[in-house]
Amino acid sequence: MGRRRTGILRRGAVALALAGLIGGTALSPHSTAAAPSERLTDLVNPFIGTKNEGNTFPGAAVPFGMVQLSPDTGHSTGYDYKDNHIRGFSTVHLSGVGCRIGGDLPVLPTTGEVEETDNARYAAAFDHADESAHPGYYRVRLASGVTAELTATARTGRQRYTFPATERANVLINAGQSLHRAVSSSVEIVDERTVRATITGRGFCQDTRPYTVHTITRFDRPFTAHGTWEGARVTRGTTRAAGSTGRTGAWVRFDTTRDRRVEATTAISYVDAEGARTNLGAEEAGFDRTAAAARTSWEERLAGVAVQGGSRALRRTFYSSLYRSFLAPNIGGDADGRYRGWDQRTHRAQGFTYYQNWSLWDTYRTQAQLLALLAPRESRDMALSVLRIDAEGGWLPKWGYGTVETNIMTGDPVTPFLTNAYRHGLLKDHEEEAYRALKKNADGVPPADSPYAGRDGNERYISDGYVPLAPELSRHKPGDSDFQEGASATLEYALADGALSEMARGLGHDRDARRYADRARNYRRVFDRDTGFFRARDAHGAFTGSEDPAKSTGFHEGTAWQYQWLVPQDLPGMIELIGGRSAADERLDSFFAYDRLLADPARTARQVWVHGPYDYYNADKYNPQNEPDLIAPYTYLATGRPWKTTDVVHAALTLFTDTPDGMTGNDDLGTMSAWMVLSSIGVYPVRPGSDVWGLSTPVFDRVDLRLDRHWYPHGRFTVTCPGTSATDRYVQSVRLDGRRFDRTYLTTAALRDGGRLEFTVGRSPSRWGTGRSDGLPAIR
Repeated sequence: MGRRRTGILRRGAVALALAGLIGGTALSPHSTAAAPSERLTDLVNPFIGTKNEGNTFPGAAVPFGMVQLSPDTGHSTGYDYKDNHIRGFSTVHLSGVGCRIGGDLPVLPTTGEVEETDNARYAAAFDHADESAHPGYYRVRLASGVTAELTATARTGRQRYTFPATERANVLINAGQSLHRAVSSSVEIVDERTVRATITGRGFCQDTRPYTVHTITRFDRPFTAHGTWEGARVTRGTTRAAGSTGRTGAWVRFDTTRDRRVEATTAISYVDAEGARTNLGAEEAGFDRTAAAARTSWEERLAGVAVQGGSRALRRTFYSSLYRSFLAPNIGGDADGRYRGWDQRTHRAQGFTYYQNWSLWDTYRTQAQLLALLAPRESRDMALSVLRIDAEGGWLPKWGYGTVETNIMTGDPVTPFLTNAYRHGLLKDHEEEAYRALKKNADGVPPADSPYAGRDGNERYISDGYVPLAPELSRHKPGDSDFQEGASATLEYALADGALSEMARGLGHDRDARRYADRARNYRRVFDRDTGFFRARDAHGAFTGSEDPAKSTGFHEGTAWQYQWLVPQDLPGMIELIGGRSAADERLDSFFAYDRLLADPARTARQVWVHGPYDYYNADKYNPQNEPDLIAPYTYLATGRPWKTTDVVHAALTLFTDTPDGMTGNDDLGTMSAWMVLSSIGVYPVRPGSDVWGLSTPVFDRVDLRLDRHWYPHGRFTVTCPGTSATDRYVQSVRLDGRRFDRTYLTTAALRDGGRLEFTVGRSPSRWGTGRSDGLPAIR
């Protein structure tokens, strides 16, 4: 008791240290809500994450759009805020990826003669003072005197260029230099206003199967001259160019001595050239009308969450995170419903929109749950799209880009992704179809001639209860192999098995449910009682690698310290393994540098936790920049110290700001942004793929979630926390729909059927949530 009292007194002494940190400013209980006339899109800063390897993009897109028209500056994933030259405005970008992909068809306005064909050499200088953006719109004035404006529809990108008065105003259309590695490209000037291009590329973190993007660009007036280039050779008057790699493109010219504006629309398709033409015709409109429509679509999407309280900087950070959460997955089908399946054949979506781009190892932990709440119709179609991948390609995806599997990352992320959809009722009439696909995935391995890796460690996992660290057993397919990261693969498989066991039970497959529930405890097979940590085992069953958990091997982008909490399906069992709640609490305190955190939360977050955007290894502390330990702050909910979850979560939230470096690590298609949104609301999915949501103190006085009544009967879920602040941040009591609520977690059913969650907070921890029955549960 004396030790706890001392801790409470220290909290009171350092309360001011937290003031001004979350969102960059104090969370004053007297802060006001956004003014009624303020547009939510005014609160979004698309430049957040464009610095320090957040790898976001500032350009124009609509929610879940196929096209993201954005500048490329030479960074491997597109745009870097520290750069000062733009190589082109290209059509496809993924928010926060860690490896190069997309960047197809960079287009750049220039003046004078066309002499250079390498976009690194003809890149245009710019200054951030002459650059601006809001959702659906981007503008920059180039040093050449050209002003470029960008906007977008779902399947097209619109460009408007304002040139100086000149007879030699050019637009360079570069087919051969994408962000990915080009396999082939071709370009054709079809008529006096239209240019068509086809780009085939491959890449991402490792070489993958190639994919093809078809484009068509139509200008609002005829060219006065045109030509093409192949390699370094520029020719005038030609209409075609092609190449296997490298530089291939076309240039078109306009006379802007009287009318200085030139507009162009680029449509893309992953199906064929006809698909691009169809998309262009289906979504044609003027630039201003398109920009207004894009902004309206974002206003409607952001209005799904209304917050009161907090500073303007906090609201900017919050709504910018919410914005990035809606950028992916992306529409993959054309306006006529056709799409390119993973069997590389053309199919037609009937009754749903086809989506693509699946960073599942990342998004299954946060973004999938946020979208299920705020975008259930789209989430349903996303889940159905994943099922089409299985039906047409033979197996469920792991990390899919466009029309191909990359096999990047480890484990079985598709299972919690789909079981989450099931939990939210998004698989109605498709439950058994989804279950069959998941069961095949959970119990099998794709054949050697399949391009998909799937659970490639499954045979040993099923027979021995773990995936060995044995790269020699890999089938050497492009991408990653679970045998290269056997310890973390085992933990990921067990997590997925836990989620699948609950789905099996819900569908009446009781024998399967028991079998998967047993497998969900396979995390114990890689627990080394001598060290008290998870460790990799070799092909013969012996623990391998360093006994120091900070220097462990066999964990993908992390260490044993960071992965020890990745047992959300059985936190009580994991806690008992390491000695019980008090022992787990002490280990968590060491992991988070809790004493230092209380003294200076922001400095601890930035200097003790964070060491660099790609510094994943040789660490015994929390890494809020990467996915494996995103759940870790909420583990205190299972040790009977829920106030410590609030302390750690609020410290981690200081890493998110409304500046270009205001991201923590790569955003990974909205994963980190969704973490920020959910943690700010105070309701977080602590058991991915299941229905357990952990509670922590919200950072706003009130949050109203506008929910689709088709899936959520009340149409709204409200979280209130009057007076929440840097000093008053500890939960004293909680009420759910007017009734006292002592548990530290909600179920999905409570979110679906409830209406109001009320927090009362104070300056010191209370006994709320400290009982053994109040903590996070294990699977049944």
